[in-house]
Amino acid sequence: MNILAFDLGASGGKLFLATLNNDEISFKDIHRFENVSHSVNGTLYWDILGIYKEMKRGIKKAIQLTGDQIDSFAIDSFSNDFVLIDKEGSMLTPVRCYRDKRTERHASKIYSKLSKEQLYTLSGNQNALFNTYMQLAAMREDGQGYLLDHAYKLLFIPDFLIYCLTGKTISEYTISSVSQMYDFNKDGWCQEILDAYNIPLTLLGTLTKPGITLGYTRDSFNQTLGTKGFPVSVVCEHDTASAYLSSPLTDDCVLISCGTWALIGTELEHCVITKESYQANLANEGGFIGHHRLLRNVMSSWFIQETKRYYKEHGQDYNFSQLGEFAKSATPFQFLFDPDDNRFYSPGNIPQKIQSYCLEHYKKQPKTVGEIIRCIYESLAMKFRWTIEQLEQASHKKLSVINMMGGGSKAEMLCQFTANACSKKVIAGPEEATAIGNITVQLIATGQATNLEEAKNIMSPVIKTKEYFPLQTDIWEQQYQHYLNLLQ
Repeated sequence: MNILAFDLGASGGKLFLATLNNDEISFKDIHRFENVSHSVNGTLYWDILGIYKEMKRGIKKAIQLTGDQIDSFAIDSFSNDFVLIDKEGSMLTPVRCYRDKRTERHASKIYSKLSKEQLYTLSGNQNALFNTYMQLAAMREDGQGYLLDHAYKLLFIPDFLIYCLTGKTISEYTISSVSQMYDFNKDGWCQEILDAYNIPLTLLGTLTKPGITLGYTRDSFNQTLGTKGFPVSVVCEHDTASAYLSSPLTDDCVLISCGTWALIGTELEHCVITKESYQANLANEGGFIGHHRLLRNVMSSWFIQETKRYYKEHGQDYNFSQLGEFAKSATPFQFLFDPDDNRFYSPGNIPQKIQSYCLEHYKKQPKTVGEIIRCIYESLAMKFRWTIEQLEQASHKKLSVINMMGGGSKAEMLCQFTANACSKKVIAGPEEATAIGNITVQLIATGQATNLEEAKNIMSPVIKTKEYFPLQTDIWEQQYQHYLNLLQ
């Protein structure tokens, strides 16, 4: 059996091929590409057609590698961004990036209709400028409401790609649950939130739970790629929901899906919508059947990615290993910053923005590349600890160990610093957590596994981890107390 997993992140996309033969699984990536947002006249867009083209290129490779024998295909992606289509399936607008400033421009007006607390009580989602609801409300405020009134469907990015393959319009549950328009208590769209900005319920696709086969690729797609076609499955389309399914841990643990963002959370059997969770801005997010996430977003590898990009634009093309070596030689704890400070939200000039923050708080600034990178890793580790403490308070659970997965788990300094700051063991890996979780659910959708436990057992041979134990905890504790002053 050949299973394909298309994993789309905010910095790149990957296509993985998993082959199951006599209960033995092999797993490899067969196609990678860069994914970046583009600024046009001050507005940020995704190149969705370029993404679709790269997905097709990857599938064509898979067709050649498997002799056109693909038994299942599924997509996961980052959340909140969407495509508007008409009844003929044509795109009505380019695809805006969640970092676009339109939501920031209109935030105060939007929150005057439904307050942050009301939105949290209704949806259980964190209040964030990137939420789908905020984007749609900003469209109304920008005078683009006619698009919502005349569009046929709003499709989240993975749902749009599925539509391109199958012609079917769905709204997958896990990615819908983080839109700030979903009501966990009713297990459906929240009419009160939709009504606040006259968002038509008909605009949203049929809510679809993960773990099913949706259908086959349509003839027009098959003819383009020269394939007999293949089944398309529905998995946990929200990349964090997929990533969490790859964890080798099961209970009383912190799960950090660490990529562009660090999604720091724990799994619970129920929602937590309380005063504590609201004040900590913790998000409730849907997962696979029986799985529910309480978590918080912290910008993570974004800082390293943007710093690397900044230096490359200025003639210094460092690789990630070089940046890590520079950081090792820098003096510890010269500077710390809050990764959630609003100045870091938009792309560009991250080193300058860090320097600006430090000048405000320390009256001096990091100057060398190593000082900036070390400052990033130390600050992230501190914010991870702060977030974990909020999780423990809101969930009433003692979280004894951390599983850091995703691309960020390769950053040894970040893993070690997180163990030090939190005084907890860190289990790093798997690196390709999202794709592994994607394939895990496809095993269920195709009938190769009857439940999640059985599917995870099949995937266990491809899960590689490394352990980090806390060091110098006294020093880190002292610095953490200083760090708390920055957050006040």
